[in-house]
Amino acid sequence: MNGNHALDGAAIFIFGATGDLAKRKLYPAIYSLYKEGKLSENFTVIGLARRPRTNEEFRENVHDSIKEFARHDLQGNGAWEKFAQHFHYLSLDITDPSHFTKLRMLTEQLENKFELTGNRLFYLALAPDLFGQVAHHLKDGEMLNVKGWKRLVIEKPFGYDLPSAEKLNEEIRDVFEEHEIFRIDHYLGKEMVQNIEVIRFANAFFEPLWNNKYIANIQITLSETVGVEDRGAYYDQAGALNDMVQNHVLQMVAMMAMELPSRLVPEDIRDEKVKVLRSIRKYKTLDEVKKHVVRGQYGEGSLNGKDLSAYRNENNVDPSSTTETFFTAKLFVDNLRWAGVPFYVRTGKRMPAKATEIVVEFKNLPDNVYFTQKTALQPNLIVFRVNPVEGIFIKINGKSPGSEMKIVPVAMDFCQSSQVGINTPEAYERLLYDALRGESTYFTRWDEVSTAWEFIDTIAHAWKEEGDGVVPYKSGSWGPDEASALLAEDGFKWWPLHGQEDDGLDCK
Repeated sequence: MNGNHALDGAAIFIFGATGDLAKRKLYPAIYSLYKEGKLSENFTVIGLARRPRTNEEFRENVHDSIKEFARHDLQGNGAWEKFAQHFHYLSLDITDPSHFTKLRMLTEQLENKFELTGNRLFYLALAPDLFGQVAHHLKDGEMLNVKGWKRLVIEKPFGYDLPSAEKLNEEIRDVFEEHEIFRIDHYLGKEMVQNIEVIRFANAFFEPLWNNKYIANIQITLSETVGVEDRGAYYDQAGALNDMVQNHVLQMVAMMAMELPSRLVPEDIRDEKVKVLRSIRKYKTLDEVKKHVVRGQYGEGSLNGKDLSAYRNENNVDPSSTTETFFTAKLFVDNLRWAGVPFYVRTGKRMPAKATEIVVEFKNLPDNVYFTQKTALQPNLIVFRVNPVEGIFIKINGKSPGSEMKIVPVAMDFCQSSQVGINTPEAYERLLYDALRGESTYFTRWDEVSTAWEFIDTIAHAWKEEGDGVVPYKSGSWGPDEASALLAEDGFKWWPLHGQEDDGLDCK
């Protein structure tokens, strides 16, 4: 299953072929896999959307997409034409079952042309409420009667609460088995997120320290500089809690807190992640939520000299909206390893920097253990930098050069971006490759999704009881003051992200 050899032939179906996700992520990912020899010549891509397109028009769209977004340059000397012949388009009304009969006929023709053995990957880049309908139409249209494997790739959001997610899952499971369903969380495709388990479990000097005896707290930040842009209608219904915390944030918590699996195989790894999610303490009452959770909404402000409008003035947003664009919380994983260690998580829009970072802060030595000095010892840190800089940053204490005994923070770093170059595989490329070879480790299993929703729903229900409890913050700031107070009351602070101060990491 592993390795970078060319995959067995497959037909790839992209529902929503004219959409933004296909344009920005999927077509460039397929081209990269082809360019690097991970796709053999025995494949076909069938683009499906309602609007009419000829094959030539579709291929031109794919060409423009690759030219703008792919990390590999387009090749000349007939290479593009050879690649493009694998792409075909069919105008499809997904609400009309008869259209799936036409799809089956086209598929059989292309499978014969490219000598395929019946492997089919269905990628639904669609609204989630269409997943079940498409799945049943695929079955009724005899698209799933295959000699090879069949797999369904679906995007978030997977429901908007636990009951809706359960209903959606039942609809899909009527057609596909759990092992055939690949639920994408693109954060799990990022290089440094996948590196977390290797760094934790493959290094003897990390694992003995990875517990509540030595770690003071863990901070997880997913910040964005943009506002809601053209997603106002969706975002005003979802908010940061559903859009970011239910999936990306909780997956990062699970990666940091999980136990070493008995075997490095997908199901064992995902079993350990589920155990973490089940161990996260649920805040069930309004008072508990108010004590441990802060929700904010960006107001007017500025960033890099540009004036920014308030969330309630964005297009397709309710002028009296109480939807949160910022979320921070103090979480506890109630098991033996992590008892008492706070996990501080935050995510927000219109913040000063776009970044995804995880900071592990170790407990400090007593000040009287070492040499007396005017300034207190700084805590040791391990920082996983996921975006935009990829790398690991370690801060320790050392002696300052000179005759005076002075202890100062010393930075050490592994800068992945510098070592392997910026032309590393993009998350969707890595995940699409995994889906084609049946590697499910970095996709979310149903019990991960449902357990995450159980936690999220307790917060959402408390907020509903509270009404308007959202706290305003200035665009271009790090969120409301209450977010810093959440740490300060425990004697901690948010550590600066890369680029906020000179931290010794020269990663370009």
